[in-house]
Amino acid sequence: MLSTTLLSEIRSLSPELQQEVEHFVQFLKAKMDRESTLNEREYGYAKGKVHLSNDFDDPLEAFEEYR
Repeated sequence: MLSTTLLSEIRSLSPELQQEVEHFVQFLKAKMDRESTLNEREYGYAKGKVHLSNDFDDPLEAFEEYR
């Protein structure tokens, strides 16, 4: 939809609905900002968020016969 057509459609709405459109645009902008920061992760981003159990690399009983 062209911007002039979109603008005329928004102007045809009630003031309450125009306010909702404004809030939605703000939401989309914030979402876009969040997505761009996620693409620019820095080293150590997940530090402290992933934990491995102490027996992580111990042999599994289910594979005992394959040893």
